[in-house]
Amino acid sequence: MKVRALITGGAGFIGSHIVERLVQAGVELLVVDNLSSGHALFVPTGVKLVQQSVTSPDLEAVFATFRPDYVFHLAAQIDVAKSMQHPIEDAESNIVGTVNVLQCCHKLGVRKLIFSSSCAVYGDTGDTLIPETCGTRPLSFYGLSKYVSERYILLYHHLYKLPYTILRYANVYGPRQAVKGEGGVISIFLRHLLHGEPLRIYGDGSQTRDFIYAKDVAAANLLCLDKGDNRILNIGSSRATPIHQLAAIVRAFQPESSPLTYGPERPGEIQYSVLDHTEAMHALGWTPQFSLEEGLKETLDFYKGEERGVWKS
Repeated sequence: MKVRALITGGAGFIGSHIVERLVQAGVELLVVDNLSSGHALFVPTGVKLVQQSVTSPDLEAVFATFRPDYVFHLAAQIDVAKSMQHPIEDAESNIVGTVNVLQCCHKLGVRKLIFSSSCAVYGDTGDTLIPETCGTRPLSFYGLSKYVSERYILLYHHLYKLPYTILRYANVYGPRQAVKGEGGVISIFLRHLLHGEPLRIYGDGSQTRDFIYAKDVAAANLLCLDKGDNRILNIGSSRATPIHQLAAIVRAFQPESSPLTYGPERPGEIQYSVLDHTEAMHALGWTPQFSLEEGLKETLDFYKGEERGVWKS
């Protein structure tokens, strides 16, 4: 019998890459997405899409009809700046939505929940590799909502023995990414590059990020079907990239096409962030396969095709 997996947010940027990887592995899939930021076009042909919010009371009926073995929960409000402006909306989407998914998993006897969390739960830890044992001090309501969701998952496991794997992503980037979200700076830079527009850096550009390619993230999720039970794992490159260095790499694709400009630092943003993925290596046998330069090139090629009206992976 085929393994059945339900993916919330599967029409979104990261979710659609996970869907593709699971299709390749022969998993029977159902995508649940309200299409507020995702696109039906991102869902591969042959994969069923149900347009539904994870906060809806009707979600249980979707679970009951499909009867998934595994649930990948990605549906979320992912914009840090928006979370600071609209914390109630952020909490409803990320916390209430997660609790609703957990209730459905519990009632329908799901074998495991794989949850997409974020490095934003750590807050500012200084210019050092961040292990999973590092304290959690989120600086944004987005980071807080992800951390609270994690705590609900741990409690559901304690109370109801619901297995889980929590993956704390670094700054994910890649094809299909919109300009919002934690890795959105890459999407913004590349789109501006194509139009010869300035690359704007907030602060002095010394702030670091750990950029991880979406296909590497999808590979980690696939491994969670059989590994990493009841673990919290960092999924990142373990490589710190200052934003000014990122801008230089991007500009090298089309030298002198986009000047640099600077603006003030934005509230809720972390100064330094680089994840230690050692535990993911041990628990999943996972390591990133794409360098930043390789991932940027593939992403740029996607945006070029997108502008010509050609959609591709």
